[in-house]
Amino acid sequence: MIREFSAGNYRFIPSVFQYSAGAAADDGYEIERVRFDRLVPLAEGFALAAKFIQEAGRPLTAFCACELRSPAAFSEEGFRAFNLHYVKTLAEWGIFDGTTNPVARSNVCPEIDPPSEPSFYAFSFTRPTRSKAPSFVIAGGAEAREGGGTYVERTVRYRDLSPEGLRDKVRFTTAQMETRMAAFGFGWKDTTGVQAYSVHDFHHALVDELVRHGALRSGLTWHFARPPVVDLEYEMDCRRVMREAVI
Repeated sequence: MIREFSAGNYRFIPSVFQYSAGAAADDGYEIERVRFDRLVPLAEGFALAAKFIQEAGRPLTAFCACELRSPAAFSEEGFRAFNLHYVKTLAEWGIFDGTTNPVARSNVCPEIDPPSEPSFYAFSFTRPTRSKAPSFVIAGGAEAREGGGTYVERTVRYRDLSPEGLRDKVRFTTAQMETRMAAFGFGWKDTTGVQAYSVHDFHHALVDELVRHGALRSGLTWHFARPPVVDLEYEMDCRRVMREAVI
C-alpha cells in the first residue's frame, strides 16, 4: 500500500492521479509546513513554494503536500478539469509521472469571502533532520468512499443533512483518517494538528466520533468551508509536523 518517492525523501499512500492519500518523511528527514499569511493564487503559490524550498537547499521534488482554497465546489467534471491543470506544475517539477502522484492535498471552498480563483493556503516539504521524531501529512478526505462510481454512488448519506446523517459522515471520515495513518504505522496519538471543513454544525458528533477516538489531543481547527465537490458536506485532514512557519 505504501510506495517510496526517493526523489523527495518521503513515502506515500497511492490514491488518484491528482493526489496521494498521505505522505510521511523518510528516516533522517522531516516535513516542514509553510502557511501563507494570505491566500495566494495557484501559479504565484507554486512560484513562492519553489523559492522557499530551493532557498532551504532542497530540490523541488521535496514538495510533499499542499492545502488549497477554491472559489466554490466543483461539479465532478469541473473538478477533473481543475486537477488536470493542477498536476502540470508537479509534472514539470519531476513529481507527477503522468499516472502516480505522491503529493498529499486538501482543497476546500471557504463559504464566506472565498478567493476569486484557486489559491494556496499552505504547502509542506521534506528537509534533513537529526531528530528521530517521525512526521506525516494525511490528505483531506470527505464522506465519499474510494473506488469507482460517481460521487452520488460513493457518498455516505448523500444529501442527508439530518443530525444522524451528519454523524455518519463524521464517523466515516474519522475512520478514513485512521486507516490512512495506520498505513504508516501511526494513529491519533501521534498527530500535532487536525483540521475539519464544513459549513454545518457537527457539534453533536464531536464527543463520540472525535474526542473519544483521541483525535482532539491537540485541539481541532474548524474551517468554515465546503469540500471541493458539490454535495460533499464534511472533510478532515491531519498531520504530525514539528516545524511550521507562516510567510
